[in-house]
Amino acid sequence: MLLMSRTIKSMGVKMVLSGEGSDEIFGGYLYFHKAPNKEEFHEETCRKIKTLHLYDCLRANKSTSAWGIEARVPFLDKEFINTAMSIDPEWKMIRPDLGRIEKWVLHNAFDDETNPYLPKHILYRQKEQLSEGVGYSWIDGLKEHANQQSSIDAIPWFLLFFTLQTDRSQMECCCMLTMYPENTHTTKEAYLYRTIFEKHFPKNAARSTVPGGPSVACSTAKAVEWDAEWSKNPDPSGRAALGVHAAAYEAAADAKTA
Repeated sequence: MLLMSRTIKSMGVKMVLSGEGSDEIFGGYLYFHKAPNKEEFHEETCRKIKTLHLYDCLRANKSTSAWGIEARVPFLDKEFINTAMSIDPEWKMIRPDLGRIEKWVLHNAFDDETNPYLPKHILYRQKEQLSEGVGYSWIDGLKEHANQQSSIDAIPWFLLFFTLQTDRSQMECCCMLTMYPENTHTTKEAYLYRTIFEKHFPKNAARSTVPGGPSVACSTAKAVEWDAEWSKNPDPSGRAALGVHAAAYEAAADAKTA
């Protein structure tokens, strides 16, 4: 988003419309496929909307402001939110058997046979999260780079002494817990980003602003409980939505084996 904002600035554009909020309001993330009922679906959208300022909106604001671009978020207009959130959640539920994909209400609103806004294959394509819309290779490359970094070196010598009988993964988990007891990360990728953040913002006040907790495909910790298999492999990627994403990690692993 930072790179995109730079390009937009070079084109002489000063103001853009951005789509923050649509996935939170209409349940657009792939993990919403697993919502057990409309009540849980609605409660999760409320949880997501209430934390937008910690994630999407914060990213959008900083990325665009860095290049002097003004981003406006029409989906977060108060009247629009009040109207959209008053819709019976049953109509937002993802129902493949009825042809309803993620954010079906929004997609259907732009489906005009007489004067189409978008081609059908784009209008009804599967949800891809922003980080993966630029290509899976970016995400996979970052994970590979993070896995090549050693976090064991950061373990204090006296703690390392007591962990010599454990395997490497356990030692690295111990390191993460020792270094960052608040919102401790569970992956080396997250640990790498945290260390970069701490170099620039080392104070405790900054550390307390780092969100934490398990998540699958950008879910809240509560929604991870919807699927027992997902809880075994928490990952912010949409491909972590096993059995839902067309290019889920599980499918990719099977392809490599074949």
